[in-house]
Amino acid sequence: MEAKIFRSEEIDWTVPPEHYGALSKLLVTPENSSTKHFDFRISVYQPDGKVVPHTHRIQESIWYITKGVGVVVLEKKRYLVEPGMVVYIPAGVEHSIINTGSEDLMFIIVISPPKDS
Repeated sequence: MEAKIFRSEEIDWTVPPEHYGALSKLLVTPENSSTKHFDFRISVYQPDGKVVPHTHRIQESIWYITKGVGVVVLEKKRYLVEPGMVVYIPAGVEHSIINTGSEDLMFIIVISPPKDS
Protein backbone atom coordinates (compact mmCIF):
# COMPACT_ATOMS: atom_id res chain seq x y z
CA MET A 1 0.00 0.00 0.00
CA GLU A 2 1.20 3.47 -0.83
CA ALA A 3 -0.13 6.81 0.35
CA LYS A 4 -0.53 9.61 -2.21
CA ILE A 5 -0.73 13.36 -2.20
CA PHE A 6 -1.19 15.41 -5.35
CA ARG A 7 -2.99 18.37 -6.87
CA SER A 8 -6.17 17.60 -8.81
CA GLU A 9 -4.75 19.65 -11.71
CA GLU A 10 -2.20 16.86 -12.26
CA ILE A 11 -5.03 14.56 -13.43
CA ASP A 12 -6.46 14.87 -16.95
CA TRP A 13 -10.20 15.24 -17.58
CA THR A 14 -11.86 12.21 -19.19
CA VAL A 15 -15.23 11.69 -20.89
CA PRO A 16 -17.10 8.86 -19.16
CA PRO A 17 -19.20 6.52 -21.36
CA GLU A 18 -22.79 7.65 -22.05
CA HIS A 19 -22.09 11.14 -20.64
CA TYR A 20 -22.78 14.16 -22.85
CA GLY A 21 -21.27 17.59 -22.19
CA ALA A 22 -19.62 16.11 -19.10
CA LEU A 23 -16.07 15.50 -17.90
CA SER A 24 -14.61 13.68 -14.91
CA LYS A 25 -11.25 13.66 -13.13
CA LEU A 26 -10.65 10.18 -11.73
CA LEU A 27 -8.69 11.23 -8.65
CA VAL A 28 -8.38 8.02 -6.62
CA THR A 29 -9.20 4.70 -8.28
CA PRO A 30 -7.70 1.21 -8.33
CA GLU A 31 -6.06 2.17 -11.65
CA ASN A 32 -4.03 5.03 -10.17
CA SER A 33 -3.65 4.12 -6.49
CA SER A 34 -3.65 1.20 -4.07
CA THR A 35 -7.34 1.62 -3.12
CA LYS A 36 -9.54 -1.45 -3.33
CA HIS A 37 -12.69 0.18 -1.97
CA PHE A 38 -13.21 3.60 -3.59
CA ASP A 39 -13.62 5.53 -6.79
CA PHE A 40 -13.23 9.23 -5.92
CA ARG A 41 -13.73 11.80 -8.66
CA ILE A 42 -14.84 15.30 -9.58
CA SER A 43 -17.33 15.76 -12.41
CA VAL A 44 -18.32 18.89 -14.29
CA TYR A 45 -21.31 19.14 -16.63
CA GLN A 46 -21.70 22.03 -19.06
CA PRO A 47 -25.17 23.61 -19.44
CA ASP A 48 -27.45 20.86 -20.81
CA GLY A 49 -24.79 18.25 -19.98
CA LYS A 50 -26.19 14.91 -18.83
CA VAL A 51 -25.71 11.22 -18.27
CA VAL A 52 -28.23 8.70 -19.56
CA PRO A 53 -30.35 7.00 -16.88
CA HIS A 54 -28.57 3.91 -15.61
CA THR A 55 -28.34 1.52 -12.67
CA HIS A 56 -25.37 0.02 -10.85
CA ARG A 57 -25.71 -3.56 -9.73
CA ILE A 58 -23.60 -3.40 -6.54
CA GLN A 59 -22.08 0.09 -6.44
CA GLU A 60 -23.30 2.82 -4.10
CA SER A 61 -22.66 6.48 -4.95
CA ILE A 62 -22.51 9.72 -3.01
CA TRP A 63 -22.56 13.03 -4.89
CA TYR A 64 -21.76 16.38 -3.25
CA ILE A 65 -22.80 19.39 -5.34
CA THR A 66 -20.20 22.20 -5.23
CA LYS A 67 -21.24 24.54 -8.06
CA GLY A 68 -24.21 25.23 -10.34
CA VAL A 69 -27.74 23.86 -10.41
CA GLY A 70 -29.29 20.83 -12.01
CA VAL A 71 -31.78 18.03 -11.76
CA VAL A 72 -31.05 14.57 -10.37
CA VAL A 73 -33.48 11.89 -11.53
CA LEU A 74 -33.91 8.92 -9.17
CA GLU A 75 -36.32 6.20 -10.33
CA LYS A 76 -37.94 8.72 -12.75
CA LYS A 77 -38.55 11.30 -9.96
CA ARG A 78 -36.84 14.70 -10.44
CA TYR A 79 -35.03 16.62 -7.69
CA LEU A 80 -33.49 20.07 -8.01
CA VAL A 81 -29.90 20.17 -6.70
CA GLU A 82 -27.60 23.09 -5.87
CA PRO A 83 -24.35 23.67 -3.95
CA GLY A 84 -24.21 22.07 -0.51
CA MET A 85 -26.65 19.28 -1.36
CA VAL A 86 -25.77 15.60 -0.98
CA VAL A 87 -27.22 12.80 -3.12
CA TYR A 88 -26.95 9.18 -1.95
CA ILE A 89 -27.69 6.52 -4.57
CA PRO A 90 -27.98 2.91 -3.36
CA ALA A 91 -27.17 0.00 -5.66
CA GLY A 92 -30.07 -0.87 -7.95
CA VAL A 93 -31.55 2.66 -8.13
CA GLU A 94 -31.89 4.08 -11.64
CA HIS A 95 -30.35 7.56 -11.75
CA SER A 96 -29.15 10.38 -13.95
CA ILE A 97 -28.18 14.04 -13.65
CA ILE A 98 -28.78 16.98 -15.99
CA ASN A 99 -27.31 20.47 -15.83
CA THR A 100 -30.40 22.67 -16.19
CA GLY A 101 -28.56 25.87 -15.28
CA SER A 102 -26.61 28.44 -17.28
CA GLU A 103 -23.19 27.72 -15.70
CA ASP A 104 -21.17 24.56 -15.10
CA LEU A 105 -22.55 22.03 -12.62
CA MET A 106 -19.71 20.56 -10.55
CA PHE A 107 -19.88 17.79 -7.97
CA ILE A 108 -17.67 15.38 -6.05
CA ILE A 109 -18.42 11.67 -6.41
CA VAL A 110 -17.50 8.74 -4.15
CA ILE A 111 -18.36 5.26 -5.45
CA SER A 112 -17.91 2.00 -3.58
CA PRO A 113 -16.93 -0.57 -4.58
CA PRO A 114 -14.99 0.95 -7.50
CA LYS A 115 -16.13 -1.73 -9.97
CA ASP A 116 -19.72 -2.86 -10.56
CA SER A 117 -18.84 -6.56 -10.81
